[in-house]
Amino acid sequence: MKLARAVLLAAAFVAAAAVCPSSATGEANGREKIVLRVEIGGAIGPASARQLEEALAVAADRNVQALILQMDTPGGLVTSMREMIAGILASPVPVIGYVAPAGGHAASAGTYILYATHLAAMAPGTNLGAATPIEMGGPLPSFPGGKNDGPEADKDKKNAPAGDAMIAKATNDAVALIRSLAELRGRNAEWGEKAVREAASLSAGAALQEHVIDFVARDTTELLQLADGRTVEIAGKKEALATKGLPVETLEPGWLIRLLAVITDPNIAVILMLVGVYGLVFEFTSPGAVAPGVIGTISLLLGLYALNLLPISYAGLALMLLGIIFLVVEAFNPTVVLGLGGVAAFLLGAAMLLRIEGPGFEMSWAVIGTAAVLTLGLALLTGSYLWAARKNVPRVGAQAMQGLPAEVLDWQGSEGHVLVRGERWRAKADEPLAVGDSVEVADVRGLVLRIRRRNVRSDGARQ
Repeated sequence: MKLARAVLLAAAFVAAAAVCPSSATGEANGREKIVLRVEIGGAIGPASARQLEEALAVAADRNVQALILQMDTPGGLVTSMREMIAGILASPVPVIGYVAPAGGHAASAGTYILYATHLAAMAPGTNLGAATPIEMGGPLPSFPGGKNDGPEADKDKKNAPAGDAMIAKATNDAVALIRSLAELRGRNAEWGEKAVREAASLSAGAALQEHVIDFVARDTTELLQLADGRTVEIAGKKEALATKGLPVETLEPGWLIRLLAVITDPNIAVILMLVGVYGLVFEFTSPGAVAPGVIGTISLLLGLYALNLLPISYAGLALMLLGIIFLVVEAFNPTVVLGLGGVAAFLLGAAMLLRIEGPGFEMSWAVIGTAAVLTLGLALLTGSYLWAARKNVPRVGAQAMQGLPAEVLDWQGSEGHVLVRGERWRAKADEPLAVGDSVEVADVRGLVLRIRRRNVRSDGARQ
């Protein structure tokens, strides 16, 4: 009787485990039965790094089964790419890299990030590769025999120009990174090096055959089915994924990330700086307008904040600011030299601004040229108005009062009071005057007028 009862209990336990294996695994690893997804599209930059950082923090806080990093990117900045890779490697939650939708790609920086994920997948019709660093400025220098390694290559590298040495250094650093990621995740390191040195690319099917990715999935549902049961290493420990049939929650980027994605475009940052500088100039020249000062201050701070997040050349930024200052001075003190010098400094600074140019972060010469032309045009227009104003007769101030007719109201000795345009003024003169005499203003010193007798001919004209 006892034996039969024990057999029944064992059979019930086995049946329960067979009915819900995923549930049992999920309870074993203590994770919430949900998968989060973060979608990163466009160029990899500060906004992308911030978006992934927040997604990883949410995933770790909720201790979910996995985080799907869905990518469609042409590449981007190396600094942001390395931040994202560091976040993935330190994540306590499994990260599944997924290149999607169909027609998308994970080029350049996207290839390195995909290599760093715990599991890598692609949708049909996507591709990855072309991971040669854009900021290198050209292809890897070729050495005799077509080899980049070996004693002969090392000898030639020692005698290579400094520019070629820097290119080789950047390439070898990129190769070391992608090989270390491949070794960590058990992926094809040889092809990774080929993607860096030769800008090689692969389709989804070819990437699966080359053991660059783990599987090809048409959609998120199939992605979770194929990932289910696979073992990944998290914080030095092996862990089996239990993702089949789990709900997927998409994490939308917040307003700050959306703002960063806009202002960290170097062209937008330059425009914001120009708007900021000229807004402050208008505020200083027209005190009390308020709006130009407020808009200018906000724009200038946003522009400087965006440039602070980008790998810029401060010499280029200084040249741009110097050019703007020259053009502002040109507007108030028209000269040809300052105007031409300001435009030249602005263009040279814009050309030098970015130390590294990645996909989506190139400076547009159309934007730079338009900004330079508009800035010079504004300076010339303002200068022409100031030049014309200098030729006009003064309408206010001491100069405007010189020569005005006045009438003596009272006088004693060398001073008294006169009436000028209906106003009573204290006045002084070097000659004796009497009440009712017609005089004119010779000069204004503070609040005292210097007057003189007004001589009038018989025809009524003043002599």
